[in-house]
Amino acid sequence: MDLAAITAALTAGLAAFEGAATPEQLEEVRREYLGGSGLVKKVLGGMKDVPKEQRGQFGKAANELNARLTAAFESAKTRLASAPALPSGDFDVTRPGIRREVGHAHIITQTIEEIVAIFNRLGFAQVEGPEVEDEFHNFDALNIPPGHPARNEDDNFFLQLSGPDWPPKPVPLLLRSQTSTIQIRAMQNMQPPLRVIAPGRVYRPDEVDATHHFMFHQIEGLAVAEDLNFGDLRSVLELFVREYFGADTKMRLRPHYFPFTEVSAEVDINCEMFSHLKKPWLEILGCGMVHPNVLTAVGYDPEKYNGFAFGMGVERIAMLKHGIGDIRHFVANDLRFLRQF
Repeated sequence: MDLAAITAALTAGLAAFEGAATPEQLEEVRREYLGGSGLVKKVLGGMKDVPKEQRGQFGKAANELNARLTAAFESAKTRLASAPALPSGDFDVTRPGIRREVGHAHIITQTIEEIVAIFNRLGFAQVEGPEVEDEFHNFDALNIPPGHPARNEDDNFFLQLSGPDWPPKPVPLLLRSQTSTIQIRAMQNMQPPLRVIAPGRVYRPDEVDATHHFMFHQIEGLAVAEDLNFGDLRSVLELFVREYFGADTKMRLRPHYFPFTEVSAEVDINCEMFSHLKKPWLEILGCGMVHPNVLTAVGYDPEKYNGFAFGMGVERIAMLKHGIGDIRHFVANDLRFLRQF
């Protein structure tokens, strides 16, 4: 083989490696040019038959042929390795592909984000807290003393932790039964004035039915300052219900009892969204002025500071707004339900 033949072989080899479209085709080209009995081996083996005066030039061309074809093989191998795999057999490139379904946030997540966003615009900062709590944060600091019915073992998920080093001293722990525990922790870590909104999961051993579940979500709000009053609470809640349920929403307050607020009230609303229901007024949340005992428990001076708090069940809000009749739909993982929102 002379120099012209080597040049022609180099051109043909480079084109062959570039044109290999599958790993199988690439392997065929490799064997043809770089295999044990391939073209490059034959060229290098033919050096002994080249006249002595031409061996230098011939050897340079042969080495270049080997180096460039080896580089072309590696480049083609990398190209094919990074290319998407095509199905074997006949493949119609004009056939529509399989569209990937784009997911979205769960309806409960959407509801939480929408409610939190409204209170963010009113100056409330979002805070979080642990779901496993002690009795101080879940009961004592919320003015729920020992012996109160809310502390019964049948009404809470108390935990029994065991281990060689846990607990060093027995400390009753439970899954929090209300997100009010986050408010307590926020007040322990912050000084007035403060405004916080606290969403999260809570747990109660309720019998599961269309309106009850052992795990659900709450959102609670808290504001503490030196000069807050019940009118401030009413104004904040009126802004919220009109923003979330519609500008035509009417709101009323009914006296109620909560151990952690005094005075306390239930909030009912009436709006066009619920015109199809038999009940003109629907209860959506509870609220009140923070009890002085709660302020004292977190180290605030109740003679200097006061505050208001409110709380709502996320599932109830979502069920009312979207006309959902069974709380179990939220956890059934039924795509027919979830895709509606």
